[in-house]
Amino acid sequence: MHKSLALTALTLTFPATLATPPAHATATAPVQAHVSELKLPAPTGRRPVGTESLHLVDRSRRDPWNPDAEHRELMVTLWYPAKKAVGARAAYMTRAESEAVLADYDVPDKSVFSRVVTHARLKAPVAKGRLPLVVMSPGFSFPRATLTSLAEDFAARGYLVAAVEHTYESVGTTFPDGRTTTCLACEQRPDGADVAAGRVKDVRFVLDELLDGRWARRIDRGKIAMVGHSMGGYAAAQTMLADRRIKAGVNLDGTFKVGKPLKRPFMVIGTPSHAPGEGSGSWDEAWTHLKGPKRWITVAGTDHAAFVDYAVLRKPLGIPAQQLDGARALEITRAHLAAFVDRHLLGRRTPVKNHPEVTDHSRTAAKS
Repeated sequence: MHKSLALTALTLTFPATLATPPAHATATAPVQAHVSELKLPAPTGRRPVGTESLHLVDRSRRDPWNPDAEHRELMVTLWYPAKKAVGARAAYMTRAESEAVLADYDVPDKSVFSRVVTHARLKAPVAKGRLPLVVMSPGFSFPRATLTSLAEDFAARGYLVAAVEHTYESVGTTFPDGRTTTCLACEQRPDGADVAAGRVKDVRFVLDELLDGRWARRIDRGKIAMVGHSMGGYAAAQTMLADRRIKAGVNLDGTFKVGKPLKRPFMVIGTPSHAPGEGSGSWDEAWTHLKGPKRWITVAGTDHAAFVDYAVLRKPLGIPAQQLDGARALEITRAHLAAFVDRHLLGRRTPVKNHPEVTDHSRTAAKS
């Protein structure tokens, strides 16, 4: 069973499940026996979206979680603006990945996530021109697929997106040869700082591969951002400290630590438990070390998984979800991500309509 892990060294909690029921909950909602279709919200950009997956092997280091693995193997999904919407729609997860994610839930069809409808087309031709790059890192135990709604939206707006699967930190990762690895790290109760440090190495390796490989001529090297959910948000800040190629970063609801001045743009988006003075206080402490342009917002009615695809995938399956409508939660997240990254990578002011659920703490936090 993949239960939540409380990493006491940094008072970090990494939910390894789809839902974090409130403390008073005694039972889950009734499960729907039949779900006709699970579908991700359509991207808001005007361009069609293509996708492909990469299997990368870092032969310079051993795997940190599996002593039997000689090298660090990673799966990376790319999304990009396409010339036209041709080709089959991409699968959301493999059957084995879906079964791993839903193993601990009373859902009759454990393979249902393998049939989630996405909007990207497999190996559609790439649009012309150099593309700004957004690297994405999922939450601890969360597959990279959970970032699909955010990634498709970025791609439809003209970005190349690379979502990194941190092998053995996800409940299920399927490789091209058919292997599906499990979350060995979940069983080892690692220190949060160690997990983040390993992810920094993963992301820097992926950047090297993209910038030196066949995608190199398509990437605008001066326009790279990183977005992470939960542990991925912690890793985003740490990667920016280690690698100046990343010009802007975003943390989606992740407890995190900065520790020294980060002088490039950074945004935090989270649940009300991450408002100034609330929760573990990690955001209050990290905020003081963010020395570049910065923004801090919270969204009412959200829970930890409301900033990724689980916002819309849990409720139809009877799995406890956030109070806020899932499509609305993703609309808010995608709009604020686009505005922040557009501004700091492209110098473009992308308007964001008023969302009453959003509280901007940026000015008040700066005075505290």
